[in-house]
Amino acid sequence: MTEKEQEILKTVDKFVYSKLSDDKTGHDYAHIQRVVKMAQRLAQDSAQGRLFVVLVSAELHDVIDEKIVADQTKAENEVRSFLEAHQVFQADIDAIFAIITHMSFSKNLEHHYQLTLEGQIVQDADRLDAIGAIGIGRAFYYGGAHGHIMYDPKIAPWQKMTHDEYRQNETVINHFYEKLLKLADLMNTSAAKQAAQHRTAVLEDFLQEFKAEWNQNK
Repeated sequence: MTEKEQEILKTVDKFVYSKLSDDKTGHDYAHIQRVVKMAQRLAQDSAQGRLFVVLVSAELHDVIDEKIVADQTKAENEVRSFLEAHQVFQADIDAIFAIITHMSFSKNLEHHYQLTLEGQIVQDADRLDAIGAIGIGRAFYYGGAHGHIMYDPKIAPWQKMTHDEYRQNETVINHFYEKLLKLADLMNTSAAKQAAQHRTAVLEDFLQEFKAEWNQNK
């Protein structure tokens, strides 16, 4: 990255901190830091794509997320104005928005968006943070914040969902089957696919233990 891009990235980081530092749903600034770090690792592993676009997209991906903001259009306009005010090239702004508005799991339920290489890297980094030990913690943190119950064996997970149905999740454990266990097969980069195998095994071990304890088999 150029010196100017590094300075812009620092400014973006401060902006994101101001927006997400108080989040209580698992999409907080600590999540952003992990995604940025993982995105950088994946970008370096692939040795392709523009690192500036990767890192800014990783920073901003939740600032406009419908789960986080009350008015998504307003949030998008604010981010676009912020980037323009800091003299980010229009081509880079367009590339960043193409990523952060199309990378989420829910956006791809009814239509698969083909992301750029930079977008695939950011998507992988975000999805890796949704699985493994951290992913388990975030799933329950998010569910608690939204009043979801932990588990009800009488409520079956959705097998195929629309965007709206996905947002009607009722139990935290069902979220594992409706999304988290599917992510390993949806990774784009070879490094993310490898990391996802281990993290998915952590999910599977947890679910086995959870249900054994729930049924008082242990």
